[in-house]
Formats: sequence, structure tokens, C-alpha cells
Amino acid sequence: MSHSKVAIVTGAARGIGAAVARRLATDGFAVALLDLDDAGVKEGAAAIVAEGGKAIGLSVDVSDTENVEAVVAQVAEELGAPTVLINNAGITRDNLLFKMTDADWDSVIGVHLRGSFVMSRAVQKHMTEQGWGRIVNLSSTSALGNRGQANYSAAKAGLQGFTKTLAIELGKFGVTVNAIAPGFIATDMTAATAERVGVSFEDFKAGAASQIPVRRVGEPEDIAHLASFFVSEGAGFISGQVVYAAGGPTD
Repeated sequence: MSHSKVAIVTGAARGIGAAVARRLATDGFAVALLDLDDAGVKEGAAAIVAEGGKAIGLSVDVSDTENVEAVVAQVAEELGAPTVLINNAGITRDNLLFKMTDADWDSVIGVHLRGSFVMSRAVQKHMTEQGWGRIVNLSSTSALGNRGQANYSAAKAGLQGFTKTLAIELGKFGVTVNAIAPGFIATDMTAATAERVGVSFEDFKAGAASQIPVRRVGEPEDIAHLASFFVSEGAGFISGQVVYAAGGPTD
């Protein structure tokens, strides 16, 4: 293989990002785990190294251009030119529209949309130089609308348009760009939602599972498996797609 096998995963301290990082390490990638949570990514990277993989954990604010560019340069120096980017970093600041503050809106749009833009712009030069690359953006079923998530759903829908445009622009350089839209995944984020609505996480998961055709909630590994496919050699003719990983059809 002529290109370097180096992957960057944002929001990699826990949940989906951590699972994707572990899976890509298993697939033979050197992985840079990025997150605001410095201790979390260092721990995650150490666990990958302990299992015989190659990984580093770096602290980053994905919405800060200078910070991102410095960190991407550091990844290229320490691991090699990154050819895979998983834009997974995300936060929620849920509220109904009339109670949603400017900060609730700006912070969610900043991390998901601006973050994915700044990261993709910084990494694309390494991909285009090598004539091979894979970008996977994390959308959500919330893109279809979800009460209390005007900010989050707008960001997650925005990522779908962003994905399709990058697929058009970067295709001639051997770079594919796809999006994964998870449904209910058992993570710290969904546990926090359960706590906020005053339901035990087990009951919350059971309620969600009863509405899902495959009769279970998703696990981070379900998303990692799909990410692994998208970044594989064999997925080179698939680009600009949004795949709902939600245990059934979504409308």
C-alpha cells in the first residue's frame, strides 16, 4: 500500500470515538486520539499501545483553527501523514427553542460543524498529497428532527450537506467522504440524557429498544464496525453517502 495508514479520531476520549479508535488500531492504523479531555485520550492511547497497537492521545479544541493545525502537524510528525479522519467530536446543549441561549446554539454548532470543517481542511492536504484518503463524519438520526435539539439537529443535518460537498470536491484526489448517522447508542451522552429526564439508564435503554426493529439499543462498536468499512480499501467507490445505523429504517 503506497499511502500511510494513520488515522485521526476526534472526540476519542469515550463512547463512539473511543470505540472507533480501538477498531482502527485493530485494523492496522496508527491512531491519534483527539479530545478536549487530555487524560481520557492519553489513557485510551495507552490501552491501544498495551495491546500492541500504535497510538497517541492529544488534547485539542476542534473549533480552534490554530490549535487544530498545530495538532495535525504534530500527528504527521509523530505518526506519519494522516489519511483517515473521523469527525466525531460533539456536545449537546439541549433545550426547547424559547429557552435555548445563544451560547447553547453557538457551542453546539461550533464543535460539530465548524470543528468538522476546520479538521477536514487541516487534514485534506495530507490526503490529497498521497492520492488517498477517507473522511467519516458523525451525523445522527436527530438530523431528521428531535424535540429540544434545534441546535444539535441543525448541526447533524448540516454535516450531511458538508459530507456530500466534500465528496464532490475531493473525489478526484482519491478521497472518499461519508457520514454515519447513529440512532440510539449506549454512551455517557445518552446516559446523561436519561439522568436529565429523570429515568434510570436501564429503563431508558429498554424504552428505546422497544421502539427499535432489532429490539436492542446500539453499542459504540456497532458504529466502529461501519467506520472500519468506510475507511477500508474496498469502500473506495462509495462516497457522499449517509448511512443510518439505527437498528431499522428511518424516515
